[in-house]
Amino acid sequence: MLKILKNKLQITHFALLMSCLNFLFFHFPFYSFVFNNLDYKSFSGIIAIISLVILMLVANAFVFYLIFFLSRFIGKFLLVLFFIINAIAVYFINTYNVIIDESMIGNVINTNYEEASSFFSIKLILYIILLGVIPGIYIIKVKIINVTLKRFLITSSLTLLFITLLAFANSSHWLWIDKNSKQLGGLAMPWCYSVNISLYYVHQHQKNKKEILLPNATIKDSEKSVVVLVIGESARKQNFSLYGYGRNTNPLLSQTQNVFHFDATSCATYTTAGVKCILEHTNTNDLYEILPNYLNRNNVEVIWKTTNWGEPPVHVENYQNKDALMLDCKGEGCNYDEVLLNGLKEQILASKKNKILIILHTSTSHGPTYSKKYPPQFEIFNPVCNSVELGNCSQQELTNAYDNTIVYTDYILHNIIEDLKELKEYKSAMLFVSDHGESLGEKNLYMHGLPLSIAPKEQYEIPFIVWVSDSSKQLKPDKILSQNHVFHSVLNFLSIQSPVYDEKMNIFK
Repeated sequence: MLKILKNKLQITHFALLMSCLNFLFFHFPFYSFVFNNLDYKSFSGIIAIISLVILMLVANAFVFYLIFFLSRFIGKFLLVLFFIINAIAVYFINTYNVIIDESMIGNVINTNYEEASSFFSIKLILYIILLGVIPGIYIIKVKIINVTLKRFLITSSLTLLFITLLAFANSSHWLWIDKNSKQLGGLAMPWCYSVNISLYYVHQHQKNKKEILLPNATIKDSEKSVVVLVIGESARKQNFSLYGYGRNTNPLLSQTQNVFHFDATSCATYTTAGVKCILEHTNTNDLYEILPNYLNRNNVEVIWKTTNWGEPPVHVENYQNKDALMLDCKGEGCNYDEVLLNGLKEQILASKKNKILIILHTSTSHGPTYSKKYPPQFEIFNPVCNSVELGNCSQQELTNAYDNTIVYTDYILHNIIEDLKELKEYKSAMLFVSDHGESLGEKNLYMHGLPLSIAPKEQYEIPFIVWVSDSSKQLKPDKILSQNHVFHSVLNFLSIQSPVYDEKMNIFK
């Protein structure tokens, strides 16, 4: 290897070398998946695996060859960047078993500094230095000898012909590749993120060309009504004792009258899509006017308070993020999601409108630092996982930390209900719906973000909890709800008449 790593290399040899290093450093997860899902003991399986190895090496070498022929300076810059990002991506794949598909790219792009910093670890730094920085130094220092245009064209033509022939020789495996394209594409470096970043921005541009306005709505009566919609973060149904979980993670809600819970599923396993689905009238790839924007435009008082991020564009006058909320908040709870409750009752009483929607977007159960999401007095279950590398914790430690976030969620929801109970002149309701679920080491998976088609139930089975004030509304005996039920149920509770209202998606009688 030391002889190969010369200070001067012909472009062809350099491209092959970089492809080999890229293969050795960053494709263990890719081929682990291949070995686990192909019959490697059969002759056909062996041929397919060998072909995939050759194809990976040749295809990457060809792309590197093309880039460096066009510009050695840009080529070096891109290759150093690839190795560093590859190192980070492989760390997250190895640590959390994620797949770098388009939805995961959306998660990364919509992550703020506070969330990103929670993933910091010494192991991550070692990945970056050993697999990214050190190879990057060699890439910068090596002198690359170019070839003539004629030689370039001959080499390129023969390589493309070889790739084509190899692909057709393995046509019997095309169906298997297509079936597993999400996993294979999400583990191939550096194309999993470079291609999916492009796709993400293309699709976002298409979605956000223009928000599609919904037809005007009408307020049917003047009765004072308020709905508090709490959007949960990474809360999975299985760990709520309301749903039969063995631990008492809902000590307060379980003792509260007029609390109902429904089985529900999320539209996606990541925040941006989950929140969008909660707020829209139907599950669609288009950007229709979301619930707070729609009601705000139709003369309903809308207040948005958030310690989170990733929502669609919100157009309301009263929007408060965590920094704004903390300005006039005092006490230890202000460092956690309790800050969302500060001044809640006063804001409702100060409103000059009869119809009010308050949306509280929490961050309580977001990993990997579950143990930092609640005040110390809520550490009911011990010991807890304090590491960002969740695989280093025992299953019990991880579950303990996560269950404590659910106990804290229970406390927050209970306090909202107590505030609403004091507003005797209002007909009031509280809805709690999570954006998605969470994996806690089951099947060696952690957190969330897998494509919905292959995600385990832990990542999409969510709680849908409702409280209503006395004699305000009765609920239908629905068994399984979707996140889209929120839009139509809020319209019904606030007596909003709209052409897009769907009675079948309303939870109230």
